[in-house]
Amino acid sequence: MPELPEVETVKAGIAPAMTGKVIVQADVNRPDLRWPFPDNMVDRLTGRRVLGLRRRSKYILVDLDSGETLLIHLGMSGRMLVSGASQGAFYRPHPAPAKHDHVVLHMEGGARITFNDARRFGAMDLMPTAAQEDHWLIRDIGPEPLGNTFHEDYLIDRFKGRNTPIKSALLDQRIVAGLGNIYVCEVLFRAGINPRRKAGQISARRVAALVPLIREVLQEAIAAGGSSLRDYRQSDGELGYFQHGFQVYDREGAACVTDGCGKPIQRIVQSGRSSFFCAQCQR
Repeated sequence: MPELPEVETVKAGIAPAMTGKVIVQADVNRPDLRWPFPDNMVDRLTGRRVLGLRRRSKYILVDLDSGETLLIHLGMSGRMLVSGASQGAFYRPHPAPAKHDHVVLHMEGGARITFNDARRFGAMDLMPTAAQEDHWLIRDIGPEPLGNTFHEDYLIDRFKGRNTPIKSALLDQRIVAGLGNIYVCEVLFRAGINPRRKAGQISARRVAALVPLIREVLQEAIAAGGSSLRDYRQSDGELGYFQHGFQVYDREGAACVTDGCGKPIQRIVQSGRSSFFCAQCQR
């Protein structure tokens, strides 16, 4: 599932074609994705001007001049593709309609934003912009890891007394927003922390050191356009490239990249998810 860097990359890719533009026509080609679409979705989108795009955790938020916000979740295989508009030096013409094009937004100026989702684990909803923090998908989410409310003292406090593994704690969206399996594995490797360590038993110094490392990994991934594993694509259809820089994730059996180590990367399963780490470098 796309994590924060992938969602941020998609948001940045579709924003130029949407911001300040009117949705001339919204085509909704099925009644639902993971959950039913909101009532009267076509009428509530068509004719509305897009004021701006934001990201909250793994959700794209599209603010409309109606006072509502369109929430978009990409799910496992969802893609937001731009056509009929220039992206940098490139122009992507409108492709032929595809089987899994479930929502198509025809924008003022000729651009088209297509939500394609083969597995239909994605979602869309409309909510009052002023009450977005009360939406059931958002209300319990923790602070953004790239924002000012996520800092060393906050994380130290949230980890106090926790008997859950550090890997699970960092994946908990109530503690920090947007982190997923890939980037938590990479952060813990850089921090030298074994993913099985109990969060509440790690020293405050080491917990504090996680904050700049989390930001570092996420910023590097955003700069690389995210990580393309299986279904993820950017809004222009291109792959992300951060996966070429993985130090532990998906490298089971490969040699550790730390100078002087060379031990094989191990894989364990925690809460149904694969954790990759170096048992020698991560204690």
